[in-house]
Amino acid sequence: MRLLEIFRVALQALNANKLRSFLTTLGIIIGVGAVIMMVSIGQGANQMVVNQISSMGANLITISPGRVANRRGGGWGARGSGNILTNKEVEYIQKGNTTLKAVSPELTQGATVKYGGANSFAMVYGVTADYFSIREYELAVGRFFTPHEEAASGAVAIIGENVASDLFKGLNPLGQEIKIGDSRIRVVGILEPKGTGFADNTDLVYVPLSTAQKRLFGTDYVSAIYCQAKGEQLIDQAVSELNMLMQQRISDAEKYDIRNQQEIIDTVSKTTATFTFLLAGIASIALLVGGIGIMNIMLVSVTERTKEIGIRKALGASQQDILSQFLIEALLLSFLGGLVGIGLGILGGGIIAKAAGWPMVISVGAILLAFGFSAGIGVFFGIYPARKASRLDPIDALRYE
Repeated sequence: MRLLEIFRVALQALNANKLRSFLTTLGIIIGVGAVIMMVSIGQGANQMVVNQISSMGANLITISPGRVANRRGGGWGARGSGNILTNKEVEYIQKGNTTLKAVSPELTQGATVKYGGANSFAMVYGVTADYFSIREYELAVGRFFTPHEEAASGAVAIIGENVASDLFKGLNPLGQEIKIGDSRIRVVGILEPKGTGFADNTDLVYVPLSTAQKRLFGTDYVSAIYCQAKGEQLIDQAVSELNMLMQQRISDAEKYDIRNQQEIIDTVSKTTATFTFLLAGIASIALLVGGIGIMNIMLVSVTERTKEIGIRKALGASQQDILSQFLIEALLLSFLGGLVGIGLGILGGGIIAKAAGWPMVISVGAILLAFGFSAGIGVFFGIYPARKASRLDPIDALRYE
């Protein structure tokens, strides 16, 4: 039999039992669609986090407290705990670096912010003017701090969009005084909303660093130091230089941590890749179930068409012709199921991405892998029924009832 004729016969056999053919391919459809959807979810979530980290600022390097000694015992506290970084470290880095465009410390504490009868809990950030350029923040209205206000611990603040709406209920906040603790602070600017997650600035209040340290919180420590390299190609050199400067100030490297954006992105990408692989592995189980379904239906088909096989062999069909016919039927089932599954996977991935608010990422590799896997399953689970059909004795087959 010619290959084209074998395909025609195979299509006729599947068309004769449309419902059974559809139900047989259902496992493949669900499996392929689930694999593509799960990979899309994982990669979309990864892209969203990467975008958030990137939006924190270009060429960003962060110095934060590392592990510090527990005061009550000899053990070590959690990473990021303790008071390690001070204004002196900031000044030392500013004077000693050759690779940085800007350096800005940050002091962060939560506080209740009040205006009239309204109040809102917000994170209060003590920063310098360079902080806004490093983090690429822009103003919706108003102005940034002046050098005089920073030096004189000026009672001024720049607030996020949500803080403005919570406290002022549609009123113009500029020039109004809010109360942070016992201090009255005048609003001089409102930030343009930027991003979500790591870069979200809508629920924050920014005051000059000296104001936060002297007026609000009474400390000369800082929570972190943000540094901006002069160029992307200088990031590694800047990290090495910062390590050297910090070693000169704080000899114990365990007490501080220096991270650049790419390291954070790489860590997140590895984590989400593992998560995506796990989801895809679970979803691929449906493909195996679909393959077993194909084998079961093909075995039933061989039994139902035993007499037909006998007639074909009596008319001159070879063992190879019968083998090819049933194998192609199994392949067509998995092929058609794979195509429908691809469509459903892309559609489902798009719906979930839109609902979650992250980028839709459709991996061509995942599509090809899922489709190739479904075709392989068609061959693997179709071989046994096809071989069984091809080995039937024509005389026994003709007498089969």
